[in-house]
Amino acid sequence: MLRWTVHLEGGPRRVNHAAVAVGHRVYSFGGYCSGEDYETLRQIDVHIFNAVSLRWTKLPPVRPAIRGQAPVVPYMRYGHSTVLIDDTVFLWGGRNDTEGACNVLYAFDVNTHKWSTPRVSGTVPGARDGHSACVLGKTMYIFGGYEQLADCFSNDIHKLDTSTMTWTLICTKGNPARWRDFHSATMLGSHMYVFGGRADRFGPFHSNNEIYCNRIRVFDTRTEAWLDCPPTPVLPEGRRSHSAFGYNGELYIFGGYNARLNRHFHDLWKFNPASFTWKKIEPKGKGPCPRRRQCCCIVGDKIVLFGGTSPSPEEGLGDEFDLIDHSDLHVLDFSKYTYSQSAPAIKVPVCGW
Repeated sequence: MLRWTVHLEGGPRRVNHAAVAVGHRVYSFGGYCSGEDYETLRQIDVHIFNAVSLRWTKLPPVRPAIRGQAPVVPYMRYGHSTVLIDDTVFLWGGRNDTEGACNVLYAFDVNTHKWSTPRVSGTVPGARDGHSACVLGKTMYIFGGYEQLADCFSNDIHKLDTSTMTWTLICTKGNPARWRDFHSATMLGSHMYVFGGRADRFGPFHSNNEIYCNRIRVFDTRTEAWLDCPPTPVLPEGRRSHSAFGYNGELYIFGGYNARLNRHFHDLWKFNPASFTWKKIEPKGKGPCPRRRQCCCIVGDKIVLFGGTSPSPEEGLGDEFDLIDHSDLHVLDFSKYTYSQSAPAIKVPVCGW
């Protein structure tokens, strides 16, 4: 039986950040927190959660190797993506209130904690945020997002072969998924499963007629074709800014937000690609409150979920001006050895803050 086993408070307060798991550690990159200064350009911050000691640490700022020369570090941003390939975290995209969106590829070495900007070739995707990124082998796939230069939603798929550092715009076959941002894309085998996100009823340009698709779309990386998918009798509500992860060959989604319903979610759904069916899951224990723009990572048989933003309990409105940003962390345990009851919330000392 699935169970929420850990609830910690006192971590970094972050929204719209990006994270990867490296062994028993979770690396969190950037994001934002209401009330902080995002007009001043500064280095992206990196927080590390140790899933064994249950402690957070923060890496110190990078100092320039040559005096007077700025270090190679991405600027603070949100709506970006990170993936892990071997011992390197590749960070791409995202935006900042001062610089706008970015399409420079950054590489972070998890052993040395040093940043670099690999030399790339090919068709580089336009700067954007709210896209998705997932990995098959040594190739990173980027889908969708909101393109800054075109000022529209995207449904392009780009791939980066990290063995040659070559970008390719894939000329997909089949009926493509709709333009969207803040969706999820999860790789199961050689298939990329896209769910949710925000789109516009009338096309790729934003006309304030938002729609939230709740159909699964499947992209076959071998044939580079969007597949025709059968109807599903039971579906989650459409949403954006949710979390998604693959475990044991199945897809899970948690949380998110639907502006048309003015509703934040904290439900957990499982999608079985073999039967093409959804099932709502009710884990034991006390889970996270309704939220969006959180991060989640797989650490062994556990899912580590942290951060995000929720409606203020005083206001209960849920619009952009009545949200509370979270500094909590929750663990969803998939292993057969679970605690008999949910662990109480505790304050966790933060080292190197």
